[in-house]
Amino acid sequence: MFNNVLVVCVGNICRSPMAEAMFRHRVQNARIQITSAGTHAMLSSTTDPLAQAVLQVNAVPVHKHRSRQIDRQMLHEADLILVMEHRQTQSVLKLAPEVRGKTFLIGKWQLELEIADPYRRPKLAFEQTYEQLSRCVDDWLPYLQSGDPR
Repeated sequence: MFNNVLVVCVGNICRSPMAEAMFRHRVQNARIQITSAGTHAMLSSTTDPLAQAVLQVNAVPVHKHRSRQIDRQMLHEADLILVMEHRQTQSVLKLAPEVRGKTFLIGKWQLELEIADPYRRPKLAFEQTYEQLSRCVDDWLPYLQSGDPR
């Protein structure tokens, strides 16, 4: 079982906090910790207002979020690292190559889907991001319980 899941995007204000909130809302096991961070985080920024609005419309509780930068310690502490795009995988592995075996695209089960960044785009882009992330989060839920991402 995965007890510590880290979701990674670029700025940690749109995609990864959305996915974090969705996982927290849908995971039935309170022992599973879900966090997020960015490869180039806008430090201590809150979740983008459009991301918050889309989550609220879809009845996903929005928790207090402050963006943070990935570091080696959080990568080592995570049992599973989920990234939005292949380039985040590269950033993660540049920082900690030894975490390769636990780093996956969040869209792995959607034919290796990469989730485009909706930052500074219209609300429709955030709605599309939500729909894609929703499918990806649902796909990962059984694996969070079993601990086997293959």
